[in-house]
Amino acid sequence: MYEDHFEANRRLWDTKAPIHHQSSFYDLDGFRRTKDSLNAIERDGLGDVRGKSLLHLQCHFGQDTLSWAHRGAEVTGVDFSGEGIRLARQLSAELDIPATFVEANVLELDRQLEGSFDIVFTSYGTTCWLPDLARWAEVIDHFLAPGGTFYIADFHPMLQMFDHGSQTLAYEYFGRAEPNFEQTQGSYAAPEADIRLAEYFWQHSLSEILTPLLARGLELLEFKEFPSSPYDAFPNTRRLADGSYRFGDQTVDIPHVFSLKMRKRASK
Repeated sequence: MYEDHFEANRRLWDTKAPIHHQSSFYDLDGFRRTKDSLNAIERDGLGDVRGKSLLHLQCHFGQDTLSWAHRGAEVTGVDFSGEGIRLARQLSAELDIPATFVEANVLELDRQLEGSFDIVFTSYGTTCWLPDLARWAEVIDHFLAPGGTFYIADFHPMLQMFDHGSQTLAYEYFGRAEPNFEQTQGSYAAPEADIRLAEYFWQHSLSEILTPLLARGLELLEFKEFPSSPYDAFPNTRRLADGSYRFGDQTVDIPHVFSLKMRKRASK
C-alpha cells in the first residue's frame, strides 16, 4: 500500500546520507574524537547499557548506534537507506567499534533479522516516517527480550504541527492514513544542499504512539516532555543558555521533545 511512498523516502535518505555525513550538524570530526553523539535525555533515560544487547531502529549512518557501543552495549543498527548503512559500516570499521548494521524497513524487520534484545531504542525523527504504528509496536515487541526495555526520544507531535518556516500551524495533530507530501530545498543538516526530492510523512499524536505499545502489553515506566530540543533542526530556532533550542518566538512554553521508557514483562 505504501511502497511508492517508502521508495520515494528511500531515495531522499540515500541522497541525504552522504551530505549529512559531511555536515557540521553531525560534526564527524568531533564524533571521531569523543565517540559520543548522544544527548543527556537519552543517556539519562537508558542509563548504564554495559553488557546489554541493543537494537537501534532507524539509525541513519550510525553515530548514535556506535555511541551506545562505545558505552558498552552490543549493538545492531537498522535503517532502510542502503547508503546510510554503507556509511555506518564504514564508520564502525574506521573507529574500530564493533557493530552490526542491517538494511531494512523497520516495519518488515522481523522477516529479515533474528534474535532478541535487552533494549530497543529509537530517537528523533522516527515515527513520522512510519504509516502503521500498530505494526511498529508489533516489531518492537517481537525483538524485545522478556524484561527488556523500549526507549524512544522524539520530537513532540505538537511541534510537528508547525510549518517551521512561517511559524504557523499547518498540520493536523491526529494522524491520517494518507501521508503529508513536501518537496523542499536542502535538509535540516545542510539547508544549502542541492536537494529537492519528494518526501512523504505521517503525523501521529502522543496517544497514537503510546496506545499500540500498551496494547502489546508493554509497561510504561516513564513519560517525559521537554520545553526545548537538543538539536537546531528547524528554521526559526533560538539557542538557550543551556545549549538547547526553542522554536519561534512563542511567549508560552510548547513541548519540543518527548520520551517514553517501557518494559516488556518477564515471562512467567
